[in-house]
Amino acid sequence: MYQKIIQVGNLGSDPELRYTQSGKAVCNFSMAVNLRDKTSWYRVSTWEKLAEACKEYLHKGSKVLVEGELDFDPGTGNPKMYTRKDGETSTVFEVTAIKVVFLSNYGDGKDASEDPHDEDDFENEIPF
Repeated sequence: MYQKIIQVGNLGSDPELRYTQSGKAVCNFSMAVNLRDKTSWYRVSTWEKLAEACKEYLHKGSKVLVEGELDFDPGTGNPKMYTRKDGETSTVFEVTAIKVVFLSNYGDGKDASEDPHDEDDFENEIPF
């Protein structure tokens, strides 16, 4: 069996980096993917060097492309379910990323929802 998911979206929070007991880096962040009038949320995990790069270069609002595998509830094969603080049951889509492409410029100070190729900025970059 083979499955792959590719999503483009924006980080909903700053990435959190931690290390396992064996010393492997793992970075987690939430990602919002907008399709028409709907927003889907994904919890993304990255490992080792990719985890450290995500922590260093990404921040809330960064636009990314994530390629990876969906992690399913082992008992049901469905998205994982959890109980929110308000007592309601929700589902979460979890992705283990094998590739993350940074689509926002690091530290450019722009909102990640802005077009990085804004015509005014492009005109200012032309050297002649």
